[in-house]
Parts: sequence; structure tokens; C-alpha cells
Amino acid sequence: MDGRKGRNVKAEANLRAGRYTVRITSPDKVLFPDVGVTKLELARYYLGVGPLMVRYLKGRPILVQRFPDGIDRPGFIQQEAPDHVPPWVRRVTVPKVGGGSITHATVDNTASLVYLVNLNTVAVHAWLSRFDRPRQPDRLIFDLDPPDDEFGPVRETALALRKLLDDLGLRPLIMLTGSRGAHVTVPIRRGPDFDEVRRFADQVAARLVEAYPDLVTTEARVEARGGRLYIDTRRNAYGQTAVAPYSVRAKPGAPVAVPIDWSELDEPGLTSRRYNIRDIPARLARRGDPWAGTGRHAADLRRAWARLARPGR
Repeated sequence: MDGRKGRNVKAEANLRAGRYTVRITSPDKVLFPDVGVTKLELARYYLGVGPLMVRYLKGRPILVQRFPDGIDRPGFIQQEAPDHVPPWVRRVTVPKVGGGSITHATVDNTASLVYLVNLNTVAVHAWLSRFDRPRQPDRLIFDLDPPDDEFGPVRETALALRKLLDDLGLRPLIMLTGSRGAHVTVPIRRGPDFDEVRRFADQVAARLVEAYPDLVTTEARVEARGGRLYIDTRRNAYGQTAVAPYSVRAKPGAPVAVPIDWSELDEPGLTSRRYNIRDIPARLARRGDPWAGTGRHAADLRRAWARLARPGR
């Protein structure tokens, strides 16, 4: 009996994830005190969205944010995969920046996600490349970081960025990060390395700043931004990560990083934390996954480069 709450506490629970059974210890542990989300509820959330998340995570090295005592207590970021994991949790070794190597976990099945929750994982972040060709990304990301919680600048910047990318022959996607801003993600064909992708992203961001100097900036220093939205391209680098689609964030309310359709930007009252783990099942049942099938539209970045370099652009 838990004397603080006056109720019986389960020692463990078992969840079936495909062919595997995952044990969840301390399932009644509260990880989000403000809304009462327990470890078991979080595990069941990831069990439900697992097939979607695997689509976006398979083969990618990941890092996780773990909170053994809940999000209101200190947690930590873990890059290296645990030494002892079930055989169905894949571990991949990739070169480290500066030499040597590091072994990461990947999420190749739903059971792996549920297993990570048993380690008190709340959020999952993934590389922009896959382990078999780690220096050649298949995603390009613009992180739109507003100066405050006002979502209007995010909406305006995202739409302007979409038009520019569309004009370059790219097919941008948008995701609410579950924090403050949004990620505009571009699926690209593997080939260019991270240095080339970053240079392209920097050029696009610079064009946007030139067109909207009072709205956006590429100044990394907060004090130099002058209240403008920061377009961050630094995630487009080897070994950098971005929050995974449908990952929960370690924020009050258990918000989720949610892919949305571009038309949803017009919804009144939209914010980056619009959706939480209790909203997502109904949303997916109603709308499906807005990013479904987008991998078929991966673009040739070098063609976009050529368009960007044309006179008059």
C-alpha cells in the first residue's frame, strides 16, 4: 500500500508489443505530476503510436531524455545505448566527431520504444541520417524558435519558408515541437553530406532573413535577436538530433511533438503545445498521420541548389 496516496501500487505490468512482451516496473510511478501521467500510461501511449514512430526512427541512432523521478526532478540525456538490452533492441556503432566511436540504440520496432519507457525515458530524439550512411542525411530541418510563447511569428515564418522551399522544388513538412516553436522538415535523397546540407540550409535561411528582416534572424545569440524569431539550421550536422515525430516532451501537461498538415496552421489558438498524449489517439483516428507517404517525395537537394543559385533569386 502506498501510504501517500492510500491505494495499492502494482509492482510491475506486462505489455505485448508485436511478438515481444515488455515488462514495465513501477507502473504507477507518476512521471508528469501536474496531470498524473504514470509510467504505465506513458508506455501505453508509446505502444499505440509505436508503428508510426518506427516509420520515422528505424535505422537512426537515437538519444533519450530519462527522468527516473518524474519531470519535476532532475533528469539526464543518454546517448550511448545500455550495455545490456533485449536482443530485439538494436544497437549500432557509428564514428564520433573527433575520433573514436559510440554505440547508440535504434528504434526498429514498437517493443523497443516501450522498453525505453521502462528505463524512464520520456522523450526520444533521432539523427537526421541512418546508421548505414551516417554522414549522408535524408532530412533537412529548420528549427523555428520564437522569442516567446506567441505562435503568430512561427505561423508567418513557416508559411514564408514553405513558399521559398516549394519554389525550389522541395516538399516541406511541418511539425509542432511540443515546446515553443515548430520544425520545418524536408525529406531529401541521400547523397550530399552534412556540410553541403548545412550550407544549403544556411543559404535558404539567409534569403528568408533578407526578405523579412523584422520578423526573422539567424543570430544564435539571444541578445542579438532583437525580439525576432530565430531560424536555427544547426541541427543539420553530423551527430546532431531532432525530437522525433510523436515523441512526448518533458514539459508540464505531457505535450507531444505532432506532425500537422499545413492547413492546420490557420486554426485559431494553435500553439506548439496544442496536443498531449491524451489527445493523440483521437487525433490519429480522426485525421491519420499527415506525414504518411512523404518519404516518396524525397527531393534531390542538388537540383534545389541549382534553382537557388539562378540569377534573380
